[in-house]
Amino acid sequence: MSYNTIEFEITQGVAVLTLNRPESLNSFNTEMHAEVRDVLKQVRKDEAVRCLLITGNGRGFCAGQDLSDRAVDPDAEVPNLGESIEKNYNPMIRAIASLEMPVICAVNGVAAGAGANIALACDIVLAAKTASFIQAFCKIGLIPDSGGTWTLPRAIGFPRAMALSLLGEKLSAEQAEQWGMIWKTYEPEALSDAALSMAKQLATQPTKGLALIKRALQSSANNSFDEQLDLERDLQTLAGRTDDYREGVSAFMTKRPPQFTGK
Repeated sequence: MSYNTIEFEITQGVAVLTLNRPESLNSFNTEMHAEVRDVLKQVRKDEAVRCLLITGNGRGFCAGQDLSDRAVDPDAEVPNLGESIEKNYNPMIRAIASLEMPVICAVNGVAAGAGANIALACDIVLAAKTASFIQAFCKIGLIPDSGGTWTLPRAIGFPRAMALSLLGEKLSAEQAEQWGMIWKTYEPEALSDAALSMAKQLATQPTKGLALIKRALQSSANNSFDEQLDLERDLQTLAGRTDDYREGVSAFMTKRPPQFTGK
């Protein structure tokens, strides 16, 4: 299927979703939302896909919402932005976070507003050293959405999250790496190859087990210690029943490279 606002391809078990509205820093309009929704549904259903990589074309990763797509007329009825969030952003963030495979985000340029929080919804965030993150919502009287009020304080702590959200200051990718908000930075020309190499490597791993790791870590934020111990027990039971677990043990015992199938 061809798309107008994104690019999408699958290679060696890796689905690559590239935001492709470079003239507007890959900001979201109605059409992009629909196309990204379609791709995420495809990725969820395709058993051949074992890792998702999200990135952007041009000098920006994503500038969040394209404000011209929902221009506010001072004489018109007050808009209900909650409806837009409920229809577009929340389903996208939930879909990314709940995918039963690793999701890598390669931030190639500025990630502002919802664009910054889409990146934070992914499992591993890589960035060009020239990239930056901006919680720009306060500049137009809004609050961080797309999960930002949940992911940001958990990534960098409450005081830093509060200051970034209230001030709307630009955070460099290198500072984000130092604060532990993202995994690693690269020279701009090396980012794409590094991200794809990591995605291909993850696609060869025991995907069911990786999905259970994601579920355990995501649940730990809201569980008590005892609840988390019980969850670890239950998820380990599931992991121990996978073909990949048997293959991993067999490969270890026979001193050969494992051939995981994601089953």
